[in-house]
Amino acid sequence: MQLNEYNVSDMFDQLKNLASLMGNAKEVRRRMEAMQAELGRQTVEADAGAGAVRVTANGKLEIVGVRFDPVMIATLVEGTDREADRQMIEDLVTAATNAALAKARELVQQEMAKITGGLDLSGFPGMDQLTG
Repeated sequence: MQLNEYNVSDMFDQLKNLASLMGNAKEVRRRMEAMQAELGRQTVEADAGAGAVRVTANGKLEIVGVRFDPVMIATLVEGTDREADRQMIEDLVTAATNAALAKARELVQQEMAKITGGLDLSGFPGMDQLTG
């Protein structure tokens, strides 16, 4: 990558933001710990199969709920191809779980941006521990 005037200006702006954060390290740590606790209370949901499977995750990237549509369950009980049903359910749970976790990661990034002023700290050691 070649540096131009914009890249250099942007780089110095990022360094200024980092210096400001480092100067307020205790306050930043306190805010991040509060954010982590809040993320544990916030949830996101995603579904697969037009709502056949719905998964809820929290901001700590934990799965906190899985719900199956009763109509889908009733249909499966009546069906005769158990292996196909099992594979379909596994695929739906996997898809809904991955979608819920993606939404939870977005939530974490949004909350981090509030604290860091948009400064990307993902490459800094220990940041993953603060964000769950």
